[in-house]
Amino acid sequence: MDYASISSNLLYVAFIAYLVATFFFGGAIRDKRAAQKKTKWATFGIAVTIIGFIAQIGYFITRWIASGHAPVSNLFEFTTFFGMMLVGAFIVIYFIYRLSMLGLFALPVALLIIAYASMFPTEITPLIPALQTNWLHIHVTTAATGEAVLSISFVAGLIYLIKTIDQSKRNKKAFWLEFILYTLISTLGFVAVTLTFNAAHYESSFNWVNKSGEQEQVVYHMVPLVGPHQSEWTDGNDIQPLIDMPAIINAKKLNTVIWSLAGGFVLYWLIRLILRKRIGAALQPLVKQVNSDLLDEVSYRAVAIGFPIFTLGALIFAMIWAQMAWTRFWGWDPKEVWALITFLFYAAFLHLRLSKGWHGEKSAWLAVGGFAIIMFNLVAVNLIIAGLHSYA
Repeated sequence: MDYASISSNLLYVAFIAYLVATFFFGGAIRDKRAAQKKTKWATFGIAVTIIGFIAQIGYFITRWIASGHAPVSNLFEFTTFFGMMLVGAFIVIYFIYRLSMLGLFALPVALLIIAYASMFPTEITPLIPALQTNWLHIHVTTAATGEAVLSISFVAGLIYLIKTIDQSKRNKKAFWLEFILYTLISTLGFVAVTLTFNAAHYESSFNWVNKSGEQEQVVYHMVPLVGPHQSEWTDGNDIQPLIDMPAIINAKKLNTVIWSLAGGFVLYWLIRLILRKRIGAALQPLVKQVNSDLLDEVSYRAVAIGFPIFTLGALIFAMIWAQMAWTRFWGWDPKEVWALITFLFYAAFLHLRLSKGWHGEKSAWLAVGGFAIIMFNLVAVNLIIAGLHSYA
């Protein structure tokens, strides 16, 4: 039995189910009397979401069987698991609060995460010796689960900001809200740019000098805007990088991020031209019926649940594994530093919430800021900054 093919098909089924469920949740909020009550639309939405979640669990299990190890060992596997746990966290919180609006925003975020993951190599590869341990399963899955629950706080906070920020005139709050929406759209920009260059079969090769002073070769699959350290062009392509990056920076991945932001910029302004208004202003009528206090409660509860899970997985389990693998609990690797930053940020979130009374809009901005740190950890630290935790 070809478990690898089965897992791919199940992930596709999950993606389609989440997409369909998003439309059902959209139908649920159209009823002004049922902005946050259980309706037939919402019932169909959560049912299809659960079907998709079961399909994605099937993907996870069959890929585990096919590979012989927990499928969280590369960026494709980790990110799809992160998306799966985000949906799982949404399902649990939905049954607590019955908030259909949450599904309309949480599922598209999960779809963007899965689409982002699918642009990376999906081949099953053997584990390197350092990863051949049960701590891979324990540490990575627990950390990803914690981040997924914390991401629900972002979704609730984002809805809160869309509802409460004055969109009738230009102001700093509206600007930053638009910037957040632009960064989400940039995920689609990454997908669009990757598919475009893949269709064109673009390649450009460079020799470069790594941080150990050794010469290596790298192949770009997007037009090189930034090149690797001390790069020397090796093929017949006449497009040279505009600038060489230090050896500590993964120039190929940074190049991809730059192209993604550029693609997101184009998509953002195309959407603006179609809507003829800011995206936040276009979304505001959809969320006007939702209870702001309920959103604030959901955002806080997600942090209260996700923070200890993240702490357990990303710090405690991570330090135990680090001691076993590298004979030290802490080494200031970029990934370790950003895990600590994430921990300190959400600790401050809870302190400000419980001791200083930061509720409502202040709390929502903190939730959005926390998600930005998680995404920086996922994208920049994993891809651009060279370290022991960098995914290939």
